Amino acid sequence: MPHESRTPLTRLDPNAPLVLDTRALSRQPGSSREMRLSVPAPENFGVEMVGVPEGAAIELDLRLEAVLEGVLVTGTATVPLEGECARCLDPIASTFEADFQELFVYPDTRSGGNADDDELRLEDDLLDLEPVLRDAVLLALPLSPLCRDDCPGLCAECGARLADVGPDHHHDVVDPRWAALQDLAGETSPEPPEGGRGDSGPRGSVDQQGKQEG
Repeated sequence: MPHESRTPLTRLDPNAPLVLDTRALSRQPGSSREMRLSVPAPENFGVEMVGVPEGAAIELDLRLEAVLEGVLVTGTATVPLEGECARCLDPIASTFEADFQELFVYPDTRSGGNADDDELRLEDDLLDLEPVLRDAVLLALPLSPLCRDDCPGLCAECGARLADVGPDHHHDVVDPRWAALQDLAGETSPEPPEGGRGDSGPRGSVDQQGKQEG
């Protein structure tokens, strides 16, 4: 009984930006076609701290080559990136290039279409480049992007950007053990009497009265 993919194929939209038509290759092994495309980036095209803005232009330099089992796609994608530095949280913007190569198999090859589940297939001589592009770009993006390799980050005490405040920036940190002793000393220190020194005041007057009475 023929094996079928666990993920059913869906009909591709030939007008989608990343759907390519391979009919010009006529399924003749050795025939090839080179093309340069500018397509809008799909949504959610990035990782947590950096990615390609939705709708931004992705530049593709492609080579499509017919082989016995399908169409081999080799290319380079140039994408604009936007995000924030993982250390100082400043916005960053750059351009990134990703190379990729993928074989899209004909559905009527491999002994009646018995291709592996992880292999990509053509549908009516159309191929969808988006999953290939996602793998090539997203797997290569840094999870902790930096505005520069030696970014010093933020001050742990006040949050100031260390690259702006300079190397002399610091905070006087009191040892918490000494701080506890200071608080204890403040609580137990005697307060002076209201009359000033303890030897004078009303107490002296009482003594004098006692002597007079005696």
